[in-house]
Amino acid sequence: MRCPDADEDLALACTLADAADSITLARFRAIDLAVETKPDLTPVSEADRAVELELRRRIAAARPGDAVIGEEFGAGGEAAAGARRWVIDPIDGTKSYVRGMPTWATLIALEDGGAPAVAVVSMPALGRRWWARRGGGAFARENGVERRIRVSRIGALQDAQLTWSGPEDWEAVGRLDAILALARACWRTRGVGDAWQYMLVAEGAAEIALDPAVSLWDLAAPRLIVEEAGGRFTDFSGAARSDGGSGVASNGLVHEAVLALLAGA
Repeated sequence: MRCPDADEDLALACTLADAADSITLARFRAIDLAVETKPDLTPVSEADRAVELELRRRIAAARPGDAVIGEEFGAGGEAAAGARRWVIDPIDGTKSYVRGMPTWATLIALEDGGAPAVAVVSMPALGRRWWARRGGGAFARENGVERRIRVSRIGALQDAQLTWSGPEDWEAVGRLDAILALARACWRTRGVGDAWQYMLVAEGAAEIALDPAVSLWDLAAPRLIVEEAGGRFTDFSGAARSDGGSGVASNGLVHEAVLALLAGA
């Protein structure tokens, strides 16, 4: 599922996604899938580790001067200021993966000079992939059909669709009242979660997606795709960053209203 007419970095990112898809699909719903619990009490499967190790191997061979940071094995290579760095989440949505739900994804991003340069989100169990290059727009492919994607033009919260992952994480960070206030202000809410919710914003199917507690590898790839689709991606403070510990994606038109409600204003 290569990205057509891609520059060399995006072509590599898509090749990496192809390799990840081969590993994850081969072990998806396997009755002997090995799953462990990490120190933070989240699950990690053998496929998570196998994907990250393989992508690190391929990056080291193709781009030996680039740094890598991934969810399972941390940082590797020189990560000097302004350096090129690949950001990998081998399986975003491991809990869904190990339970047999098809809504997990592999997330791959390249940062150059501290800003995302290319990104790929691949959901092979659903036959879907999204990608973007800084300044080149955002694209999606579903069952072999490719299209350019753009955010919606809905400008009022009362007409907006909100996607979120559920109340647990919001309650844990003391923001349950804020997300419920936002949900009540919106036209409709749906529990989607993980990277897919951000892709729905990029496609214009939803106007808002957000997470109260996330890491760099959860957001680096979705952020660029949303931005290249014409949307806005920030943390809860409104800063355009992937490493702020929280994420808010929108079509841009409702973004300030979302931030205000999250802040309790």
